[in-house]
Amino acid sequence: MRRLSSVQQKVPCLFLTEVKAEQSRKRLCQPFQVIATEHVNPLALASGVESALATEKLDGTCCYVTRYEGQPHLWARLDRKPTKLADKRFKKYQLSHSGCKGFTWTVEEDFRAVPEAWIPAHGVRHQEGQPVPDDHAHIPGWVPVQTDNKQYCWHSSTVDYGAGVALVLRPRGQSPDLLELTLVPLGDLLEQTLELIGTNVNGNPYGMGTKKEPLHALVSHGSVRVRGPPPALDLQGLSSWFQASSEGRVEGIVWHCDDGTLVKIHRHHLGLAWPDGNCSFSSRPVEVHMDWTADQDYRLPSKDLFASLSRLDGRRFSRLQDVCFDT
Repeated sequence: MRRLSSVQQKVPCLFLTEVKAEQSRKRLCQPFQVIATEHVNPLALASGVESALATEKLDGTCCYVTRYEGQPHLWARLDRKPTKLADKRFKKYQLSHSGCKGFTWTVEEDFRAVPEAWIPAHGVRHQEGQPVPDDHAHIPGWVPVQTDNKQYCWHSSTVDYGAGVALVLRPRGQSPDLLELTLVPLGDLLEQTLELIGTNVNGNPYGMGTKKEPLHALVSHGSVRVRGPPPALDLQGLSSWFQASSEGRVEGIVWHCDDGTLVKIHRHHLGLAWPDGNCSFSSRPVEVHMDWTADQDYRLPSKDLFASLSRLDGRRFSRLQDVCFDT
């Protein structure tokens, strides 16, 4: 199977979009929303989206595995964003001009500071050696996940740097529906982007874990194929698929084109609510496989998520949302 593209930038919509001055269904504090038009994005057409691989867009937070201080390491998404004053000026311009073309930034004055270890994402434009914002007023980037940083405690729960492994949720074998929770060497995930999902991420639409026993995992982007995808270029067909099909109980679709281009459609682009009832992903069966191959001198903490899951090694649950640590 070919290596799928990583998600380093904001993924463009399959269709051209327009901004409407009405309350966003996606962000409560946003007084406008972005809606798909019936016009297919020329970028998608040029990239051959008709023959692209349709994968499920999962509702979590984006992560990246690359080296830090010489070792494979998990990085959290941290976009450099404008100050409140600059953001207000940008949004006012965006509404009055139906877009951001012609707006100018002074990055050092208009944007908030970021940690010293922060790096810009691949593909970020540079001017005079400095990264500059995209059309969404962000400078996409990454910051290394440190185990002593409480801000990223749920990220940290999915990795063990001492053993060099990550907890990954992925399709198992040739079964179209079966998932597995398993340990994967961080070195095998180098230069991949993944979605962190779980109990304390985005309201937990997949019903994973509990407040007392939270469960989080990483899912490689592009690893979950959409079952029975609708025709990519039919706006009405897509809308009907999301509403009427059991396979359509997903947040959205990301198409991986042969030339590396990514395009997406989100329920909110179509004016549809999310989450909407039981999610297709959380209804899939899952097996736990926690084979441990670390050095014998290394021991997992007794209360560690990995240790808790190791007691479930070999167990199968009928749905992802049913995984629990009760024995």
